[in-house]
Amino acid sequence: MTPSTPGPDRPRAPGPPEPLGPDSLTWRWFGDWRGLLLAPWAGSMQNMHPGLGAGVAEHSRFFEERWERLFRSLYPIGGVVYDGPLAARTAREVRGYHAAIGGTDARGRPYHALDPDTFYWAHATFFMLTVHIAERFDGGLTEAQRRTLFDEHVRWYALYGLSMRPVPGSWEEFQTYWDHMCADVLEDNRPTRDVLDMRRIARPPLLRRLPAPLWAVLRVPLVRSTLWLTVGLYPQTVRDRLGLRWTPRDERLLRLAGGLIHHAWGYVPERYRFHPRARAGWDRERGRAAAAPVETPARNLPPGERQGLPQHYVPKRHGDPSGTAYRRGTGPKEHGEAEEHGVAEQHRAPTTDRAGRSPR
Repeated sequence: MTPSTPGPDRPRAPGPPEPLGPDSLTWRWFGDWRGLLLAPWAGSMQNMHPGLGAGVAEHSRFFEERWERLFRSLYPIGGVVYDGPLAARTAREVRGYHAAIGGTDARGRPYHALDPDTFYWAHATFFMLTVHIAERFDGGLTEAQRRTLFDEHVRWYALYGLSMRPVPGSWEEFQTYWDHMCADVLEDNRPTRDVLDMRRIARPPLLRRLPAPLWAVLRVPLVRSTLWLTVGLYPQTVRDRLGLRWTPRDERLLRLAGGLIHHAWGYVPERYRFHPRARAGWDRERGRAAAAPVETPARNLPPGERQGLPQHYVPKRHGDPSGTAYRRGTGPKEHGEAEEHGVAEQHRAPTTDRAGRSPR
């Protein structure tokens, strides 16, 4: 059986899945702010999956609120790694946001966000994002560290409680799975192109006080460099699929840029290298006072008329089980405002063969 074909579930360890902790390599890199550099890479790689792209096309308003959607998603997704004893609960919440996302795409193919093949592909991109942060921007990885990260990503995925069937059995099998997905399953589609179209992207939160005319000037080189980095991180088969060019000179420049980022990052105080949810996890493990998991500030919430929809993360204010304080735009800001700047098989859609075709 190849890792890309359906088969029996990967055996689960006895007892509940064990969340990752501060001794893991995933903790070292996943919540690192440098991961924002890879956001367009991860988003486009996810959207190229037929089922995931269809879900975004038909159920998401991501492109109407790019920054808000990105920053609020970092909290629950990061929590599955950094929430310690609450990580499994956070994973169930993340899974729940996807329960109502399904349908039939424009080509007549059924899809569901909780199809294990679809859900695992999204998880695989987060795993590879972690690998890229370490490989490209933090001095590289040994083969032993890659294997460790692979094993940790399996523990991480198990917290969602979905079928383990799509999960490759080893780092070597994962590489075969990844190559097959990129060459035979991913497709060029509108949601992918929308991720890469940043010509009119709004100011990021860090620059929200920047005058609009100045942002219109700065946006051009920032978008170009972001797209260049994104193309450089794609596998060659994905570049070919999207018709994108990458030269040996580009690769040398990317390696140089990665080295410079790695060097400069050493001057950033350790505490400020991590997203607030990750930082809270480190604080908890180091004995600093920690309350409930840090949640997104109110400014990142979806538009008011969509906050009651089950696919949206709208955290409940501590002491306010209804969450109405957030819906009034008065959610807690103590952890987020400044820090942000500085089940299973029943949902499985028909499987694909190695050419990415659905059986009739």
